[in-house]
Amino acid sequence: MSDAYIRKERAEQLVAAAEGLFAAGVMSHSGHANLSARLDGERLLLTPGFVRGLRPEQLATVGFDGQVLEGELQSVSAEIIAMHSAVYEARPHVGAIIHTHSPAATAFAVAHRPLPCRTEPMLRFGQAEDVPVVPWGPRGSDVSVRGMADVLERRPTTAAVLLANHGLLVFGPDAAATAHLVVAIEESAEAEIAAAAIGGAVDFPPGAQEAVRAAIARVAS
Repeated sequence: MSDAYIRKERAEQLVAAAEGLFAAGVMSHSGHANLSARLDGERLLLTPGFVRGLRPEQLATVGFDGQVLEGELQSVSAEIIAMHSAVYEARPHVGAIIHTHSPAATAFAVAHRPLPCRTEPMLRFGQAEDVPVVPWGPRGSDVSVRGMADVLERRPTTAAVLLANHGLLVFGPDAAATAHLVVAIEESAEAEIAAAAIGGAVDFPPGAQEAVRAAIARVAS
């Protein structure tokens, strides 16, 4: 496949993912988010600073070193290139990243509380463990990126992190899978908050992840 074809395909996937997040009702009032897709080992495709009404041709091609290679970025997106690049470099299997200020998940980030995995969609969509909290640092700063890299090293199987006092960052094999996990995490955060009013949420029984995997495998076979 040509580079142009890959870029077009991934841009369309990111636009579809952004539209899906708005349709699912998991975005903040401002609609703030940034989405990216890996192009290769040195470049990513990044939203330009807005996602509402986004068109594929508006995405920018950016090097992991922060250089804008094609298209334009608002300063609000240029600040977070290092955050996205750090994830791609730490996780070679990651193909897409989504950052949102989804309200319930952000409540956990503001409280500096990891989000437990207590809903089946989180198990099914790739986060079979608590979502850890990355310590606060100024947006896009070395402090923030180092904190992210440290959490990713200590938690090699997490597919999401909460950015303290900021929001949610989720990563997966492609834009669609990553968006599904964003929705599952936001729904789980909402359920945790609601359950606190009636005695608190309860952990899965031992072996839950294996049971879910077996159920998925039976349907797929």
